[in-house]
Amino acid sequence: MQAVRVHGYHGRPIVEEVPEPRITSPQDVIVEIGGAGLCRTDLHVIEGQWQEKSQVSLPYTLGHENAGWVREIGSGVSHLAVGDPVILHPLMTCGLCRACRSGDDVHCANSAFPGIDCDGGMAEFMRTNARSCVKLDPGLRPADVAALADAGLTAYHAVRKAVPLLYPGAFVVAIGAGGLGHIGIQALVALTAAEIVVVDTSEAALELAKSLGAHHTVRADGDPVLAVQEITAGRGAHVVIDFVGERGTEAQGVAMLRRAGSYFVVGYGGHVHVPTIDIISNEINVIGNLVGSYNDLDELMTLAAQGKVRLHTTTYALDAVNDAMDDLEHGRLQGRGILVPGAR
Repeated sequence: MQAVRVHGYHGRPIVEEVPEPRITSPQDVIVEIGGAGLCRTDLHVIEGQWQEKSQVSLPYTLGHENAGWVREIGSGVSHLAVGDPVILHPLMTCGLCRACRSGDDVHCANSAFPGIDCDGGMAEFMRTNARSCVKLDPGLRPADVAALADAGLTAYHAVRKAVPLLYPGAFVVAIGAGGLGHIGIQALVALTAAEIVVVDTSEAALELAKSLGAHHTVRADGDPVLAVQEITAGRGAHVVIDFVGERGTEAQGVAMLRRAGSYFVVGYGGHVHVPTIDIISNEINVIGNLVGSYNDLDELMTLAAQGKVRLHTTTYALDAVNDAMDDLEHGRLQGRGILVPGAR
């Protein structure tokens, strides 16, 4: 089968023929990939940013946002059948550790992370485990929802955590309306009655944000902190969700908060520098966000089936992965790029 493989860091991956994965344990599931999302994390992987954290052996297959159809199941799998359309939680988890038993499976003590520390789904087939598979509503196509497996799940997870802070009339700022942000905006609309302010450098992204339900939009190339202060009558936002997390948004996000506000970090690459006296005197919170749980993904698929969350995507053939990466890296990609095996 064809797969997108990393042979070395600081260079682009290549598409090559590799053996198809096989069932090796009773809980294994082989999935025929219908769509694999391209994420900025994939760029960070080939830049070497994940080298020490993942400890993955090269070469290996990229792809941590995956959806498709069940093609083979292990002897212990009872809730899936061949042909079922599924989206895959990005982690393969054990189900036995304390985190898994409490529903916090993203912090599983025995997890594997396909596309990060083992072979992922930018390929024709992928092996995962039964716990990772969420059945799709018949009205959802794998290629249309694949990126919800990580980008959507991460954005939804952050919004879900922020919901108790966002009572009707509260202000929430979303920094970035791109691949993650446009999903987060829809989740905010679906789950809260807060006033939604979106900050982005792109006028097209801000127009998209308005169409998705944002109440206010702010160009980031002006003075976004002042603009947010004006929108909030000088008090600042109750919550800022930073889907960028670099190039200065970290400082701006914290500066947009009101007293006792909460800054949710979703995007990464930068650094948060806040004097401890400011954290104490203003009683602000800085909250990290990884991907969400299996239950978060199940809830997100319900919103997708209801038409409340939709991905804006551009599809690419598997062998056009480097064209897709160029488009993402140079800001030509609005929404999410989806690699579709077999597409031409």
